[in-house]
Amino acid sequence: MLTSLGMFGAGCEAVNRGLLDRGLIPVGLEDLQAAGLPKPEMLVHSEKPFNGELPPHLLNDDVTPTARHFVRNNSGIPERAIKNDLHGWKLIIDGEVHKELALSMEDLLRFPQVTMQVVLECAGNGRSLFVPEVDGTPWRRGAVGCSKWTGVRLRDVLQEAGLKPSAIYTGNYGEDLPPDGSEPFSRGIPIEKAMDEHTLIALKMNGEKLPAAHGFPARLIVPGWIGSSMQKWLNRIWIRDQVHDSEKMSRYAYRIPSSPVEPGVIPPVEDMEIATSLRVKSLITQPESLQRFNIDTPIKVRGHAWAGENQIENVLVSTDFGIQWEEVLLTQPSNRYAWYHWETELTFTNRGYYEIWARAYDDNGNAQPFSQLWNPKGYLGNVIHSLPITIT
Repeated sequence: MLTSLGMFGAGCEAVNRGLLDRGLIPVGLEDLQAAGLPKPEMLVHSEKPFNGELPPHLLNDDVTPTARHFVRNNSGIPERAIKNDLHGWKLIIDGEVHKELALSMEDLLRFPQVTMQVVLECAGNGRSLFVPEVDGTPWRRGAVGCSKWTGVRLRDVLQEAGLKPSAIYTGNYGEDLPPDGSEPFSRGIPIEKAMDEHTLIALKMNGEKLPAAHGFPARLIVPGWIGSSMQKWLNRIWIRDQVHDSEKMSRYAYRIPSSPVEPGVIPPVEDMEIATSLRVKSLITQPESLQRFNIDTPIKVRGHAWAGENQIENVLVSTDFGIQWEEVLLTQPSNRYAWYHWETELTFTNRGYYEIWARAYDDNGNAQPFSQLWNPKGYLGNVIHSLPITIT
């Protein structure tokens, strides 16, 4: 069911008509249920656009089930995705190419298929932990998942189009058009990353066609990088001869200071750089926060760790606020860019309040900080995860 035109306000008749003619009106609240939203036990931050996460203890699976994967939207979910309708859909490849392409789903399926597990994390995951507070969706720690994605390599498609020597960046677009006529959400990636063998045009999630909330019929998967680079509801890849300069690639949008800044101080625009790779991070998924345990009872502690373009070297845990640390059993990922799994067993011999701290290290010598490095938009938060428990 299409949302009433009245939702767009005065002065948008031309925009409304254009969207209707193209079948791209974003859905309203009444259609969230049709998109499977909200998911069970999901913490909903906003309904329009829809944004929600799951608490860490529900992210314990090695492979994140679709029902427990966070959802991050910047606009409404397109009608096409809600209706699971491929009619008229094409993926356009244009710009600095020798041969422009307009690929149907049938065309895409002719390319070799690839399946891999990939950590997908919102750039703002952990934003609520920044001090002083920053604007934006107040994600806690659950805007992350590691599902199985199946699709075709982006480089295979770009090779079919034939990149010109002038090609240096992509500009990626989807069908999630904003209802107020503003610029559509669009970001891009360097050609080098686009041509990496791991970068996909994903068509399936966990073995099933992409759900409406996760980008049907196609989305980008850019392993190791922030989630906003992984355009959903993909319908165009514009090959550019310059760094993509959309609104969401400019000024402070998905940018971080090029050098550390004092908390609360907003640096000049020229001192901001594009956020790309995720940072080293760990998540405690077992036990659940605020649980109570008896003295001398073994407690199984488990979680995941990831490090963007780098590899996890080890994970340490502490139960005395970082004075002493112990190594955990670390399990290697199923493939590059999937998350690592770790576990250990703890026993407490005294009553009281405790915190279990987890700290990951990568192979470049980076480690999670004890205090969160601040930036104006609350991006790339990776402060040590501390989980409170009580021993009785």
